[in-house]
Amino acid sequence: MLKSYECVLIFTPVLTKEEVEKVVGDYQELIKAQGGEIVHTDFWGIKSLAYPIKKKTTGFYLVLEYSAPGESTAKLEIFYKRDERILRFLTTQLDKFAVEYNERKRKGLIGKGVKNKVTGGKSAATVVDDFDDLVISDDLQNLED
Repeated sequence: MLKSYECVLIFTPVLTKEEVEKVVGDYQELIKAQGGEIVHTDFWGIKSLAYPIKKKTTGFYLVLEYSAPGESTAKLEIFYKRDERILRFLTTQLDKFAVEYNERKRKGLIGKGVKNKVTGGKSAATVVDDFDDLVISDDLQNLED
């Protein structure tokens, strides 16, 4: 049975973007060879670290979402630990709610830009003004009664 996982990898900043993509491709092939499938890959680029790791203050971040048999994750983590190009990694098993959340986020239903979809393109100030008018009119109706 395939389980859903999300893995955040931080690569050393000494690598080029092409080298990172090659390493990620190798790990994706490893996941597929163990009977898994890649759901989504999100490359964040180079970011500052919260604290230095191995005397590095920046790193390439990558989020890899995949489905694989349970025993394959332990094997992958051994490869991550042995690879000097990876500064840190965190693998999380996703439940059905997290998988659904990630799908909705990729479709744009959650996250940035959703406010404009919900409000019909109105700015936040306009929506607040409309709400204030609604509250005032309700108060006036209560005063008339």
